[in-house]
Amino acid sequence: MIEVNNIRKSFGDKKVLKGISATFETGKTNMIIGQSGAGKTVFLKSMLGLIEPDEGYISFDGRIWGELNLEEKRKIRKEVGVVFQGNALFDSMTIEENIKFPMRMFTKMSPAEKKDRVNEVLEQVNLEGVNDKFPAEISGGQQKRVALARAIVLYPKYLFCDEPNSGLDPKTAIIIDNLIHDLTVRYNTTTVINTHDMNSIMEIGEKIILLKNGYKQWEGNKSEIFFTDNPDLNDFVFSSSLFKKVKKLVQKEGHFE
Repeated sequence: MIEVNNIRKSFGDKKVLKGISATFETGKTNMIIGQSGAGKTVFLKSMLGLIEPDEGYISFDGRIWGELNLEEKRKIRKEVGVVFQGNALFDSMTIEENIKFPMRMFTKMSPAEKKDRVNEVLEQVNLEGVNDKFPAEISGGQQKRVALARAIVLYPKYLFCDEPNSGLDPKTAIIIDNLIHDLTVRYNTTTVINTHDMNSIMEIGEKIILLKNGYKQWEGNKSEIFFTDNPDLNDFVFSSSLFKKVKKLVQKEGHFE
């Protein structure tokens, strides 16, 4: 579980995070949503330790990041897997070498053990046999799967995904969503997803936090979305005519699955 307590962050005179508190649950896909400029990226980077909040704290299963020494922080970093928006694969490395990268940094596994683990995670993301290819030789959706494989190669306790469906077609995006959810359950991770993809929210949004102008404006799950009268959430989620129709249908039926 990740607990965020009243974090604030400013850059000069610009206040970006204005006292946000939230809990991200283990074994669930937790989502951060909101318009551009809401503070999602700064919020996510704060949890990753890439940005230090001006106030408040972030804890990982009771370990408060700001109170840890370098070795303790290194241990948490080993427990974290990240899927970056642009995948962040090394173009000059093969797929296998890309996935091995965290193992070279954080473990003393033998070459054979690393090879076996690479094959194992490639199988888990349904991408067997691409070990010797380079990122440029596979599709965008396949690159995203490789990024996922690399993120889970060290059995992470915490998985962060920044706009994981960015640039993907709808069919591929659904595949990635389902993979993230399946891997969350398989590894019992605390998964945090930064997204504005409504299909993802409705597909795998087990816990959802809406940010607006640096504040947390709403918190709930994908079912509760349809029955809230929060104006900021309704403006974000149901801006399209299609989702407005879906909302009316769900409210008529009285439930969402």
